[in-house]
Amino acid sequence: MGKKVLGLSFGRKNKNCDIMVKTALMECEKAGHEVKFIHVDSLDIKPCTGCISCVVGMISGRGKGGCPIKDDFHILDEAIMECDAMIVGCPTYETSPTGRFKSVCDRIGPSHDITFRKAAYDEGIAAGKDPSKLPDARSFKKRVAGLISVGGAMTKNWLEFMLPLMYEITFSMGTDVVDMHEYYGAMAFEHVLGNEKEMERTRKMGQNICAALAAETEEERVAWRGDEQGMCPVCHLNMVNILPDRETIECPVCGSYGKLAIVDGKITVTYTPEEQNRSRLRWAGKLEHSTEIKTRAAGPGQIPDLKERLKPYIGYAE
Repeated sequence: MGKKVLGLSFGRKNKNCDIMVKTALMECEKAGHEVKFIHVDSLDIKPCTGCISCVVGMISGRGKGGCPIKDDFHILDEAIMECDAMIVGCPTYETSPTGRFKSVCDRIGPSHDITFRKAAYDEGIAAGKDPSKLPDARSFKKRVAGLISVGGAMTKNWLEFMLPLMYEITFSMGTDVVDMHEYYGAMAFEHVLGNEKEMERTRKMGQNICAALAAETEEERVAWRGDEQGMCPVCHLNMVNILPDRETIECPVCGSYGKLAIVDGKITVTYTPEEQNRSRLRWAGKLEHSTEIKTRAAGPGQIPDLKERLKPYIGYAE
C-alpha cells in the first residue's frame, strides 16, 4: 500500500530546489506513493516569537502544542502530520539555509517535540480527556526524510552549514534522514534541468526514500542510503566541535560526545553506542533535553522585584 511523501521547497518557483524536489517526488509517485508538494515561500509563515505557550501548555496539561500565531503555518503543519516521508530542498544563503527555512524550524521546534507531546498525550488519555484536545497522535508516526541543499558557489565549502542546519527540520519529531545531497556549482548551469548528473542523483534520492518506505524492519527503514558515510554514525556528517580538554569532540548536529584519534595518518572519530543513543536525533537525547526543561526551568516569581529591575531598561535608547 502506498505511503504519503511530502516535498518542501524553500527556493524560487520552478528553479533548482523546486525541480529537484519534484524530480524525487516523481520517483515516489512511480512507486505507487501519494505525493504532495509545497512551495513554502508562497505561504505566510511568521517567525516564532518565543512566547513558549506551546511548551507551557503541554507541560501544564492545558494545551496540545499549538501556536497562537495566526498565519499559514497550519497548512504546512497538516501536511507534515499526514506524511510518512519528507523530501526537503533549500538554497544556500551565506553558507546557511534561508531565513524562511529557519523560521519554519523554529515554529516546529519545541511545539512538535515528540517527548513533550507523548507525555502530554499519554497523561491526557490516562485522565480520560478527549483525544481531540490532546497533541496530534500523528506526531508519533515513524517518518524518513531526504535533504537537498543547493549552492551557486563552485566549491563545496561555501555550503558548510547547510546540511547540519537542515537537520533542524527533523529534530522535533525524530524524523530519520536516510539520504542527503549537496548540489554546489549550480551557477555554472542555467538550470538544474541542464545538469543530468544532478538530475540522476535527485532521482536516486526519490528511489532511496521509496526503499526506506518499503523496508520490512526498523533497521532497514533507517539504513543510511547516502553517498558518504560521514564521521558521525548517526547523522553521517563530518562536522565536529573540539571541546576544551582537546580530547573529546562533539557532533554539533547530534550533541553526542566522541573521541578523536589519528590512525595511520588519518583522523578517526569514535562514538560509543551510549553516546549515539543520546543523539538529539533519537528519543533518549530528546528526552534528556525535555527533562532538563521540565525540571530546571525557572517559573515567574523567582525574582520578586523583577518589575523594578526592568524599569531602567524599558524604552532605553529606542
